[in-house]
Amino acid sequence: MNAKMPSDLDIASAATLRPLVEVAADLGVTEAHLEPWGRDVAKIDLGVLDEPTQAHRARYVVVTAITPTPLGEGKTTTSVGLAQALGGTGHRAVVCLRQPSMGPTFGIKGGAAGGGYSQVVPMERLNLHLTGDFHAVTAAHNLLAAMIDNHLHQGNKLGIDVRNITWRRVLDVNDRALRTVIVGIGAREDGLVRQTGFDITAASEVMVLLTLATSLEDLRLRLGRIVVAYTVEGKSVTADDLGAAGAMAVILRDALKPNLLQTLEGGPAVIHCGPFGNIATGTSSVIADLVGVRGSDYVITEAGFGADMGAERFFDVKCRVSGLVPDAAVLVATVRALKAHSGHWTIKPGRPLPDGLLDENPREVEAGLSNLRKHIEIIQRFGIRPVVAVNAFPTDHASEHDVVRALCDELGVRCAVTTHVADGGAGARALAQAVVEAADEPSAFRFLYPLDLPLTDKIERIATEIYGADGIDVSPAAAKALKEYERLGFGELPVVIAKTHLSLSSDPSRKGAPTGWRLPVREVRAAVGAGYVYAICGDMRTMPGLPKSPNAERIDIREDGSTTGLS
Repeated sequence: MNAKMPSDLDIASAATLRPLVEVAADLGVTEAHLEPWGRDVAKIDLGVLDEPTQAHRARYVVVTAITPTPLGEGKTTTSVGLAQALGGTGHRAVVCLRQPSMGPTFGIKGGAAGGGYSQVVPMERLNLHLTGDFHAVTAAHNLLAAMIDNHLHQGNKLGIDVRNITWRRVLDVNDRALRTVIVGIGAREDGLVRQTGFDITAASEVMVLLTLATSLEDLRLRLGRIVVAYTVEGKSVTADDLGAAGAMAVILRDALKPNLLQTLEGGPAVIHCGPFGNIATGTSSVIADLVGVRGSDYVITEAGFGADMGAERFFDVKCRVSGLVPDAAVLVATVRALKAHSGHWTIKPGRPLPDGLLDENPREVEAGLSNLRKHIEIIQRFGIRPVVAVNAFPTDHASEHDVVRALCDELGVRCAVTTHVADGGAGARALAQAVVEAADEPSAFRFLYPLDLPLTDKIERIATEIYGADGIDVSPAAAKALKEYERLGFGELPVVIAKTHLSLSSDPSRKGAPTGWRLPVREVRAAVGAGYVYAICGDMRTMPGLPKSPNAERIDIREDGSTTGLS
C-alpha cells in the first residue's frame, strides 16, 4: 500500500453502500428473511435454509496461507478481493468471514474487515460490536461458570472435584492480569475460594460450538454436552447436569443467525462467529456457508493462519459437520513473508520491518520457498487443488514474483499476483480466473484420518503428515487424559492441535519447513460440546496481553460521533 493511499477507515467511510435488501437478493435471500440492525447490517433468519435452493451446486473455495509473519499476510483482504473480482466478472459470489475480536482490534493486530479497496463495510460496525454476537457468547459462557460456582456453594450435590474444574471465564478484551485469578474471596456467602482464570471470548468453546452448530436444535444439544468438570470418581460433569444449557441456548438464539454486510463493491458478505485459529478451529460458521451455497455461484470462506492450522481444521472438522466438499483452496503468500522464512530476518509485532527486507532480493525469496512448497503439499494431501495468490505490495519487485511463479510452474500449480488492496476487485481478476479454472476440475477431497482412529494416532498423523514432525512426545499427564477420554467415549471425535501459528513446528523461531523435530504434547483437553479433543503443544496463551503501545491509544471519537484511528 503506497503512502498516498487513504487509510482503511477513510476508504470505508467514503463508501456509498447499496440497500441491503438488494445485496440480500443477490444471495437469494428475500426481505422476509432479513432482520435489520440499523441501515447497513442485518441478521439472516435461519428459515432461509428451508427455502428451495438453486438447481446447480455452488463452488466452495477456502482461503488459507503460508506460515504468517506477526503482521499477517492478507487472507481476509484476498478473500474480499477475490469475491469482488468474481462478482465483477458476472459470477454470483459471497464472502463468508469471521467477526473480528475486539481484543486484537484494540491490541496490536487491529481489526479484520479487510484492507484498502477490498474491505467489508460498514467497517466500523464490523470491528466494534456488530450485532452483539460476541457479547452473547461471553454471557452464555459466563452464565455456565457462575452456575458451577453456585452449585459448589449450594452443597455440590454432583460431587464435583474442585481441583478438576476445566471451565474458566471469558472476556473479549486482551487482559493478561486475568489469566489466573482467585474467586470467592470474602465472606462465606461469597462462594468457595478457588483458583481459576479468564480466556478471551474468541477462545471459548461456546464460540466454536456456535460456529459448528447447524440448527437451533443442534446448538441446544451441543451446549448440553459441554464438559465443565469431573467428579472425584472421574465422571464428566456437563452443562446439562448443571441445568445451564437451556438458558445458554436462549442467550445464543439470535447469535446463531449470521450477519449480512457487503463488500466495498456491493457484493454480499456473511459475517459470523470468530474462533481463534491457533487454539480453536479458526473458521467462520457452518450456517454462513450453508446460506452461501444455496444462493451463489462461488462461496469464498477463510481459515485462520496457515494451511497447517486453519485449513487442516477446515477440512477435518468443519467439512465433516457441514457435509460441504471444497472445490479449491487459495494459498496466500507475500514476498516479505517468504524472505522471513529464509531464516535471515526477524519480524516482530508492532515493530518496523527490518532494514533491507524490502530491497529487491530474489535469492531471499527463493530461500524461503520451502515453506510455500510445504503448504502446497498440505492442501494437496486433502485432494484439493491449490491456487497460489501472491498478495502484492508496492514495495515488491517483479523479479521476486517471478521466483514464486517458477516454483508453481515446477509443481504444476496455478499462481496469480493480486493487487486487490490498491485496486479492489479489478486487481484480483487474474486470481479469480485461476480459481474458476481450478474449481471446475473434478475434486478428489479426502479427510486426513478416519474418526475411529485412536486419539493419539490422530494427533501423530497431523504432526507427521501436516507439520513434518518425526513423531510426537506425549507427556504422562496428556497420555493419562487421552486414555481417560477414550474411556469416556470421546475417542471418535476429531482432534485440534493448539500450537504456535508462526512456524510449522511447535517452536515459533523455526522458519521455512523444519525437519528433524518432534511435536511435544503437553496437555490434552476435551471440547465435547464443540465436538473435538484438543492437544496443547508448547506454551499457548488463551488470554492475550496488550502491547506497549496498543491500538486503543490511537482510537478516539469526534464531535460528530465518527471514529478516528481504527485500523
